[in-house]
Amino acid sequence: MPAHLDAIDNRTGSPVRLTHENGIIVSLEPIEADPSLLPRLLPPLLDIQVNGYAGVDFQGDSAGIEELETAARGLADAACSRFLLTVVTDRFDRMLSRIDRYRAARTESELLSRRIAGWHLEGPFMSPLPGFVGAHPAEFMEPPSPARIREIKAHTGDDPVLLTIAPEWPGSPDAIREARTLGFRVWLGHSDASPEQLAEAVAAGAEGFTHLSNGCPSELHRHDNIVFRVMDQPGLRASLIPDRIHISPLLFRILNRALGPDRICYTTDCMSAAGSGPGTYKLARFTLEVGEDGIVRQPGESNYAGSSLAPLEGVKRAAQMLDHPIHEVWPFFSDQPARFVGLPRGLEPRTPADYCLLFTGTEPRVEIHFAGDPDRTVRL
Repeated sequence: MPAHLDAIDNRTGSPVRLTHENGIIVSLEPIEADPSLLPRLLPPLLDIQVNGYAGVDFQGDSAGIEELETAARGLADAACSRFLLTVVTDRFDRMLSRIDRYRAARTESELLSRRIAGWHLEGPFMSPLPGFVGAHPAEFMEPPSPARIREIKAHTGDDPVLLTIAPEWPGSPDAIREARTLGFRVWLGHSDASPEQLAEAVAAGAEGFTHLSNGCPSELHRHDNIVFRVMDQPGLRASLIPDRIHISPLLFRILNRALGPDRICYTTDCMSAAGSGPGTYKLARFTLEVGEDGIVRQPGESNYAGSSLAPLEGVKRAAQMLDHPIHEVWPFFSDQPARFVGLPRGLEPRTPADYCLLFTGTEPRVEIHFAGDPDRTVRL
């Protein structure tokens, strides 16, 4: 039997009736109703950069189906129904081997087939220079090439793929053009590219910049730096990590205003500590410490090494930093990243009946309803 739900469509601000059956949305039709009596209907969150979650590290060789499902359920607890499983810099053959294993796991798990929307390769085509390399191993960085791009295609098939590339490498434009021809999305990052190199990369097909203001030294030239160059590049999009740690509230507000709503999306860039708590965690070959403040660091180092941010917490912190209601920032962690990487937005006929309901009032909460999963309620 079809199920019906009346709510305010967050995209239009108008009352609608959502009808779904057998885990699939049948229709979303406008209705006459008192909006003050209805919750807000929100699409699930979508994270385009997840390196691990709920104690599970995607960068090693021990995560099997059970561990991946644990991570996927943890993300669902944080209102995130889909994510790009991110493989970070390592020896190139090892990166491809991990994608092979994770693709095989996804075909064997109904849950993973619903939750893993595609792949993000953050490396190895990024800057090896101190500061810009971040926590990635510099010895495995290499220039991108059309041949390497075709190797990735052979291992990812028709799956959605996002590549992060530093365009200052020789041959980057050719590699970017090949990636776009093969259907990949290309973003720039971990880079100290000049304005000319950024412009050339955009002309070749690059569309965005990965976690802007991170993957760079903590101290930059006050007149000319990669953050300013990206902001000055017309149309270049950017993801931001809204955790108050990787970007201060002041800079977060400045970047949102300067880039404008059409060029911004949010991501966690989270690693295995996300959804867990303080402690010691693995990220590839590194052992990382997460303190009570939620900051992820290599022992004895001051630079950040990923985040422990959960997606729903990211929405809450973004709303606090911008002093906006949660429903106004929600699209930057749902519709916007879907649009940026070419994935279905959700909440449309013939898509999975995955949705969230936002209740405001004395006890604000989000109800999470994902097809095939138990319903969840998170207090805000």
